[in-house]
Amino acid sequence: MNQNAIFAPWEDAKAKPLISFDNVTKRYGDFTAIDKMSLAIYPKEFFALLGPSGCGKTTLMRMLGGFEEASEGTITIDGQNMAGIPANKRAVNMMFQSYALFPHLTVADNLAFGLKRSDMPKSEIQGRVEEMLRLVQLQKFAKRKPHQLSGGQRQRVALARALAKAPKLLLLDEPLGALDKKLRHETQFELMDIQEKTGTTFVIVTHDQEEAMTMASRIAVMDHGKLVQVDTPARVYESPNSVYVADFIGDVNIIEGTVTEISEDAAELSWSEHNNGLRAMVGEGVTKGSSAAFAIRPEKVTIDTEEPVDRHNRVTGQVEDIAYLGNISTYYVRLATGQLVKAQTANNRRISRRNITWKDTVWLSWTDTAGIILHK
Repeated sequence: MNQNAIFAPWEDAKAKPLISFDNVTKRYGDFTAIDKMSLAIYPKEFFALLGPSGCGKTTLMRMLGGFEEASEGTITIDGQNMAGIPANKRAVNMMFQSYALFPHLTVADNLAFGLKRSDMPKSEIQGRVEEMLRLVQLQKFAKRKPHQLSGGQRQRVALARALAKAPKLLLLDEPLGALDKKLRHETQFELMDIQEKTGTTFVIVTHDQEEAMTMASRIAVMDHGKLVQVDTPARVYESPNSVYVADFIGDVNIIEGTVTEISEDAAELSWSEHNNGLRAMVGEGVTKGSSAAFAIRPEKVTIDTEEPVDRHNRVTGQVEDIAYLGNISTYYVRLATGQLVKAQTANNRRISRRNITWKDTVWLSWTDTAGIILHK
């Protein structure tokens, strides 16, 4: 069963958030890094802050960690106002991309370092270290030093150290950026498993859309210090609230035009005198006669050599390029209007048996519910 179908405290009006940003602004001189932001993050969430460089996501995390103070507004963690409370007095820990392990200490000693400087009784430290080693499955590596570990193992040591003091909140700043792609994918699922086992609230900063989509219970898409959309990965991907979000998350085709018809949940977009109007679901703020953009994911576009007469949404063009990625192929089709449209297919046949190649004339089609018309 989908975990998000069960775990959704943001839909419960009685649920109490662990973290609250109330009209928070952060300025550096004349530059506004965070602009009047309000946000609630709930206990046990795996929450992702996603956006391009300079969007404000790291500033937001640094304010949570106590490394920056808000210029205006209020930040609370577990009901306590964080104004003036230093980083070492918060029930928060932070894991950096560099991992920041002590090279001269063993794995076990790295984990024990912070515990020895905490209020934990000395008699309990060894047991806690062993518990953390089991959590990240590094019991056999306790006596090794960081340089004797792989990148993925060092990442797990840093995670265990950050969790050792049982923080209410763990902040992760691009934690998988130093890993190769295959190891990054494996580690994403390890992080999810550890987060579920500990029940700690995770807030991760990333610019990697796939990483956020895989791990997060919710994603906050940011742009220029503002929250553009906060929602579950499925809703951000399937129902983006703006062209910016549709274009930033995953791969997408964007066709611009004018709205000619509109109903409660559907609309028609006129975009070329040579083609039918496009029928699709309608996003917020779209009105009849307004300029709008139609967004559709490449995997929802069907490619055929013959015209599909049973679909209203159909266009024809010539295959300009093909990207073969093993499990999928992406076809880049140039329409007569000059518009480039991408269609994606699963490669369930061997390459020699596929019947579409470069320069072929093809038909692209999709259902009325496959895409969405968004306000520009």
